[in-house]
Amino acid sequence: MLLKSADDKSKRLALLGDLQQSQLLDAYQKKWLREELVRFTKGLQGERDSAHYVDNYFRDGENHVVLHDLRFVVDGETAQIDHLILNRASHIYLLETKNYACNLVINDHGEFTADYGNARFGIPSPMEQSRRHERVLVRLLERLEMVGRTQKLPEFHHVVMLHPKAIITRPPANVLDTSDVIKADQFPTWHQSFVGKIGVGGFFKAALNMRSLDTVKEWGEKLMRQHRPADLLELPDFMRPLKPVSKPPREVPSVAMVCSEPTPKPLPVANPAEDQPARKLLCAQCGVKISYAEGKFCWNNEKRFGGLQYCREHQATESR
Repeated sequence: MLLKSADDKSKRLALLGDLQQSQLLDAYQKKWLREELVRFTKGLQGERDSAHYVDNYFRDGENHVVLHDLRFVVDGETAQIDHLILNRASHIYLLETKNYACNLVINDHGEFTADYGNARFGIPSPMEQSRRHERVLVRLLERLEMVGRTQKLPEFHHVVMLHPKAIITRPPANVLDTSDVIKADQFPTWHQSFVGKIGVGGFFKAALNMRSLDTVKEWGEKLMRQHRPADLLELPDFMRPLKPVSKPPREVPSVAMVCSEPTPKPLPVANPAEDQPARKLLCAQCGVKISYAEGKFCWNNEKRFGGLQYCREHQATESR
């Protein structure tokens, strides 16, 4: 039974695409946007592919509840779970999707390396990532009192699902068991093999903790209510737009000020670059620290900015 599909991420895609057209970004910011758009798009596609195989397999099942794209925050820790499956025997499958269409190498120590031929780099262990999610989820289940009939927490099983075109180079099975790292289209085979390994003792234990499908559905609905979606418009500090700050009211000159001798203006600076250390690199509009390049641009255009300096965003709005 499918209970929750993945959240709509179209706003994030639109944001990353639109920002690349901005004229106020430097080369580093534009590079980050391009790479983030590629990462985000590939990640979405990988999650969709995996969800397709899982949903088709459990479409007519009466023993499992499927939830995609869950994000829990417990005691300040976050667990971003790609796919979660509950079954009536108090088992939970945590599926971690990685859309690497390359040669994924796993060494004897469980370390993962992505090899694209012309590029080779290490990646964090998705299996360890899934186990960290389990630790967060266990605390949540305890608070929600989601336990089997024997008052024990559900048993967890972790699966890493890769792109169907990935090549997996594994260590010998007697050195490290990597049978839970599979291609996404192999999930039905993996699950059938997993059920076949349970044995008589496992079936007896499962029977003791058996719940109705309605109960498992209620558990899934409890978890859905704990879902805390990420802010799709959030950006790193170096990319986040500055909040507009209202201008302070202009001071009305008093009679004494009008009649007093005018304060002589400082002599113009011949070379703003040489005078840079004496100036405070702060935006006159929002007060945020600005770069030397931003300040120098304002100094070189003193008439345009009235002798003040602004950040890149307010250079476009405060020119005079």
